[in-house]
Amino acid sequence: MARVIRPWQIFVVAAAGWISRHQDAVIEYLREENRVLKQQLGGRRLRLTDAQRRRLAAKGKALGYRVLSEFATIVTSDTILRWHRRLIAKKWDYSRKRRDSGRPPVRR
Repeated sequence: MARVIRPWQIFVVAAAGWISRHQDAVIEYLREENRVLKQQLGGRRLRLTDAQRRRLAAKGKALGYRVLSEFATIVTSDTILRWHRRLIAKKWDYSRKRRDSGRPPVRR
């Protein structure tokens, strides 16, 4: 059977193509901006705060290693994922609560 193409389907495909090209342009701009900023650092090490590391780690984990290795320019993808592992380890660290739990001491 022949498939009928409706006008709204053509519009959706055209809009998706435009959005994709727009996103590609934005990504390319941000890459170039990062290159310029890295050049201004002149080889000096970039100092990030813990809050900045947390934000990058959360966003980077959502992207995954393959995408990060392609797009990450400030630090390596391994570094971002290491930061995320440390965040998760801190989140599930119950060492402070362990000291307070258990049977209370007995009076003499």
